[in-house]
Amino acid sequence: MNTPKPLAGKRIAVLAADGFEQAELKTPVAALADAGAAVTVVSLRRGRIRGMHMHQPGDLVHADKCIDDAAAADYDGLLIPGGHFSPDVLRQSANARAFVRQFDAAGKPVALLSQAPLILVSAGLAPRRMLTSWPGVRDDVVNAGATWRNAAVVRDAHLLSCRGAHDMAAFVPALIALFAGEPAAAFSADMPSDPAPGTPQELPNQALRWLAAPSFGTMLSLALLGVGVVAAQRGRHKVPADDAGPAGRTD
Repeated sequence: MNTPKPLAGKRIAVLAADGFEQAELKTPVAALADAGAAVTVVSLRRGRIRGMHMHQPGDLVHADKCIDDAAAADYDGLLIPGGHFSPDVLRQSANARAFVRQFDAAGKPVALLSQAPLILVSAGLAPRRMLTSWPGVRDDVVNAGATWRNAAVVRDAHLLSCRGAHDMAAFVPALIALFAGEPAAAFSADMPSDPAPGTPQELPNQALRWLAAPSFGTMLSLALLGVGVVAAQRGRHKVPADDAGPAGRTD
């Protein structure tokens, strides 16, 4: 007897850029696929994007669609992984901000991990929301007008937020419930934010210890990532031969 798939027929977009936290993409995507959802990775360009383990390079993931060609109308929900780099890059993209606003305006479910609520801040969607996030961006969220809770996961209507990969056990069931359309509990938007933590989630010297003596594999990964970025930029700005004029001139 086949087990019912709670997300069968659902189409979920995953918005990520280079530097996404790998566990915050791969674990939820695997759970979504297991629940029957069809998942599309949307990024600032097609091709492969680099995941991270905190500050160390992780795996490459294929981006199925460019943000320039994406529309919220094509999906039933949105997942945005966090990371120290990806949300900061995405929040600078007008198309990425507009994509998130489309989901919010339609009341479609949006799930955000760790630093991803920064995209809500830049999209003007944080005021009077209740959110959690990576504690390091708590002040950004509060200063943008949201109520911040120091909890593993926080559900506010069609928004679900999570502190980070260490809370994945609580996040995944809440994610499936969100995309399955289960209702959220009511709350008061006027309640105060939780105070900022007194100690870091992880001490910087622990997260960055690898920088003191990086392995050959780490250095090679970083070098290849740099070469890929340079090659992509050159390809993007290369003038077609038919437009270059005599001897490849562009003037």
